[in-house]
Amino acid sequence: MKYDFDEIVERRGTGSIKWDFGERLVKTGVAERFDENTLPLFTADMDIAVPPAVVEAMHRTADTRIYGYTSLPKAYYDAIIGWFRRRHGWEILPEEIVYSPGTVHALGVAIRALTEPGNGVIIQRPVYAPFTRQIEGNGRVVANNQLLRDAAGRYAPNLAEFEELAKRPENTLFILCNPHNPTGLVFGDEDLRKMAAICRANGVAIVADEIHGDLIRRGSRFTPVAKLAETDGHIVTCTAINKTFNTAGLHASAIVIPDAGIRAKFTGEMGMQMPSPFTFNAVIAAYDECEDWLEEIKDYFDGTVDWAMGFLRERLPKVRCARPEGTYVLWMDFTGYGISAGEIRKRIYSDANVILEGGSKFDPDRGAGFERICLSSPRPMIREAFERIAKAFADLN
Repeated sequence: MKYDFDEIVERRGTGSIKWDFGERLVKTGVAERFDENTLPLFTADMDIAVPPAVVEAMHRTADTRIYGYTSLPKAYYDAIIGWFRRRHGWEILPEEIVYSPGTVHALGVAIRALTEPGNGVIIQRPVYAPFTRQIEGNGRVVANNQLLRDAAGRYAPNLAEFEELAKRPENTLFILCNPHNPTGLVFGDEDLRKMAAICRANGVAIVADEIHGDLIRRGSRFTPVAKLAETDGHIVTCTAINKTFNTAGLHASAIVIPDAGIRAKFTGEMGMQMPSPFTFNAVIAAYDECEDWLEEIKDYFDGTVDWAMGFLRERLPKVRCARPEGTYVLWMDFTGYGISAGEIRKRIYSDANVILEGGSKFDPDRGAGFERICLSSPRPMIREAFERIAKAFADLN
């Protein structure tokens, strides 16, 4: 490999949420303990250095020595358009791209712009917890279309129930997460077409969170829903370099909104947003210069996922977990051990001293006993975390 993804980059002292605020994590209930031996694997960013070309772009930007008001240059739009054309065969027009400082921020903007207080918003649990927070925090109501789960732990959409929810007049928005966080499901083209058509027929807008779309397993296939839909006039797509290239701290989301009317509502609700020059230069460098880095890290994550799945089979055999088709997370079901969710948490967070993310955050009704782990750290760190967890459950195997 050209890049060394096993390198341990010291993140303590950098303001990292998961490495520098242990006291806060314990106080807020994220962690049971936090000390110099804690392994925090709960946050969906990488403990892996960003591509060298992005680092170089940041140095060039810093060297200008003036960081005043900036606007988005043509090269920013060209980089995004070129990336999605090359990688996904999806044609985007420059005027369809709206800058946002983050995807969660954009979700809140879309909810306020496209729905009314009291409206229902369809989501598919278990799903990324900020979806629920944005819906309820903005005075809307969660309409849950629970994903179906088979005996092997694989997930699929419940399309019959989805259509029933979409037909209810109070449900006016659907937030799609694809690739799906935390299950790792990559929705098939036919399912995406059906969901898009159902929404279109019932006047339901779609906000598609597709920020993990470049991080899929070899052999899996991701397609933007807006590319597949018969018409994309009801679809808002959230894209970003944040997950792909580990740049979440640069606030670099791009929201694609083909419909001019929806775009006007969205930008009107969002108000003025002025991107940092570090932000747009990172986007340009990532999309124009870093495809080789992405191909290598996809292979690296495939290897990590394969190792982790084999470890679970051998050392934690009562954990049920399907191999993810996309993302760098595993959604692990510990309920087979026949102990309470509290005891599961104690063994992982306290005994093993590993911080994950509890399943109830993703699914308040059915998530107890599940844990999400982010495999986006160097493999030696991942191996150490799994060894610790296996030791904590050894007496129950």
